[in-house]
Amino acid sequence: MGSIYRRKWKDKDGNIKEGKIRWIKYYDRSGKPIRESTGNTKDADAKRLLRKREGEISEGKLPGIYFDRVRFDELAEDFLTYYRINNKKSLKRAEASVGHLYESFGGMRVTEITTPRINAYIHTRLSEGAENATINRELAALKRMLNLGATQTPPRVDRVPHISMLRENNVRKGLL
Repeated sequence: MGSIYRRKWKDKDGNIKEGKIRWIKYYDRSGKPIRESTGNTKDADAKRLLRKREGEISEGKLPGIYFDRVRFDELAEDFLTYYRINNKKSLKRAEASVGHLYESFGGMRVTEITTPRINAYIHTRLSEGAENATINRELAALKRMLNLGATQTPPRVDRVPHISMLRENNVRKGLL
């Protein structure tokens, strides 16, 4: 159960002032109170937003987090930053993978990256003549980007689509 209120404060003379903007207060699943500005002065709009947030909580969603605003470019930058911070030896390979992924997914919203789009990417890369192992490294980078976004606080990705890897045939021939 939540509430609607207007914020109050004391001015420099000690008089209590009340704002015009409506605020809502509701509780998440753990019982922690969350306060949010409605950005509006109407009670009806505040009630509508409060009901929406309470509905999101009852569905198990995180209220007020919009995953459709996150772009592939942001996840790619976070991924490369992660590799730089942890001094990964495969940074050059990761940068090359991101470059190829950027051609297909650059500027795209993360919610638009679905299994059919990933399969289309695989088909495109195969038609370009890329080997299965190369495509698998690029898909592994994409999967890592999405998983890093999902584990952030607050999360930037609500779900990671299924990414199926290709069979690799890189058996060595001959002996040294």
